Amino acid sequence: MQRLIGSVSTLALGILLGCLSTPTPASAQAIPVELRKTDQGWQLLRGGEAYFIRGAGGSASLQQLAQAGGNSIRTWGADDLDALLDEAHELGLTVTVGIWLGHERHGFDYGDEDQVREQLELAREAVLRYRDHPALLMWGIGNEMEGFEDGGDPVIWAAVNDVAEMVKELDPAHPTMTVTAEIGGARVRSVQELCPAIDIHGINAYGGAPSIAERYRAAGGTKPYVLTEFGHPGIWEIPSNDWGAPFEMSSTDKAAYYRRSYEQGVLAAPGLGLGSYVFTWGFKMEATATWFGMFLPDGSQLAAVDTMTELWSGQPPANLAPVIESLTIDGEARVDPGEKVRLRAVVSGPEDAGLRVLWALRQESGDYSTGGDFRPMLPDIDGAVLDGSLNGATLRMPEDPGAYRVFLYVYDDAGKAATANLPLLVKGEVRTPLPFYVYADGFEGMPWVPSGWMGGIDSLSLDGANTDNPHDGPASIRLRYEGEFGWAGIAWQHPANNWGDQEGGYDLRGAKQLELWAQGEYGGERVKFGVGLLGDDKPHPDSGITSVNDIVLTSEWRPYRVPLKNVDLSSIKTGFVITLEGRRSPVTVYLDNIRYTR
Repeated sequence: MQRLIGSVSTLALGILLGCLSTPTPASAQAIPVELRKTDQGWQLLRGGEAYFIRGAGGSASLQQLAQAGGNSIRTWGADDLDALLDEAHELGLTVTVGIWLGHERHGFDYGDEDQVREQLELAREAVLRYRDHPALLMWGIGNEMEGFEDGGDPVIWAAVNDVAEMVKELDPAHPTMTVTAEIGGARVRSVQELCPAIDIHGINAYGGAPSIAERYRAAGGTKPYVLTEFGHPGIWEIPSNDWGAPFEMSSTDKAAYYRRSYEQGVLAAPGLGLGSYVFTWGFKMEATATWFGMFLPDGSQLAAVDTMTELWSGQPPANLAPVIESLTIDGEARVDPGEKVRLRAVVSGPEDAGLRVLWALRQESGDYSTGGDFRPMLPDIDGAVLDGSLNGATLRMPEDPGAYRVFLYVYDDAGKAATANLPLLVKGEVRTPLPFYVYADGFEGMPWVPSGWMGGIDSLSLDGANTDNPHDGPASIRLRYEGEFGWAGIAWQHPANNWGDQEGGYDLRGAKQLELWAQGEYGGERVKFGVGLLGDDKPHPDSGITSVNDIVLTSEWRPYRVPLKNVDLSSIKTGFVITLEGRRSPVTVYLDNIRYTR
């Protein structure tokens, strides 16, 4: 991670679930949960009765989860969970409360004693706040904090165990669990040998979920496990085409994989597997708009919900989701600019309910990284769909070369849906795909680095993972200038610290504007937004420079644009520039979703 001021705030990252509900009665008390070893293996007991986890993680309706036969939810963080715990208790659901531990890829340093100490204190506050709630099932200490390599850093695992020891001291009535990204490398050994205070190994597994029990035993795992995230194969586990775009399963095929994962990865391991949390009980943009969600943004349920309802309750729902048997292209997936493409689909509705269809063409995100960080939804390309029905569609491909993806959505009259998609490529010289992000919920993976600090930098601070009031997603940028009058600014550079003495930059020809959302702490804050900074006096200048000056922010989020007409965007080393004017009191500015668009 490049320069980050206030990186400890990344501790607050994590998916935080929350709903309005009736407060828990003052007479409610904690229900003790015990992990017991029997002749048949490990067993979870809640209030003295056997408890097998039929859970989900995500932000969709808890009432729908209870109606489907689920009995538990998990969170990834512990911020403001009172309403969520109360609602879960009212519905008869339990909650594995996540205690978010910092990720090195977000800027957390497990070698920094101050950061580790603060992390421990935040965990302590969460335990003291929620340990007596009757909905609490166990503590989930960290989620994939070991990273994506070997996962065996003893410094990280020492911090995990310290948190677990503290939790056990404060709350002996609920088990401790830590969650890893699959079980490869040194993960199983680390949890077994370096974390004696961890009772349960939580495992996030997707394509490998059906074989998790066999592989966990082979790796030496003896502690009980919970499948804490599972579904169908992830982006990193699926074949890609010859230009690198992964092939996504239809929602119909995904549902079959959910069944296989649950039956073979959970039910087939009695005495070792304590249950599972399906992912994701909600909607999520990651790689594509449909890869992981079990619901669509409008709340429509996909076939995975039907499958889990049957597995949890023993009975399928009365109405089943539509089925997409196939989606194919007439001809090649590589096409000329502006060419017409014909698609064919075979769709059915199990109850012959009225079906309607939506076709959409979008740019390919091109972001196939692991980690699950928030990514903004990509817009539909207006006018691309010439006609569409249940049987197929005709597209007019864009003139701009690059990767695209066509989506098919099928809806019935009972709130169920099905999805499928295919990647397409417009031939020709591919420039940087648009929209192209300067910032989207963290600096990890972003093209430019906020390394060009200018003016009164001793009075300037930057938090790239502010979670207090993001416009979109879990985080935004918070800039604070405490100098009395004067000014300060930051330039986003490629590569880092490039003041024109290095090659670099991006070809953004085709972009018509830089757009972003911004707000001030109180309103009246004066700022300047710009693109480019390096003039022709530098060996490697920006190809173009422009700005919008004298912007006065309000106390509410508003969109702002830097027009790029007639600006040479062939080599932009400085992707974004902001300057702040000082005044008698500190100036605080928030930024979000900074991107180049058409």
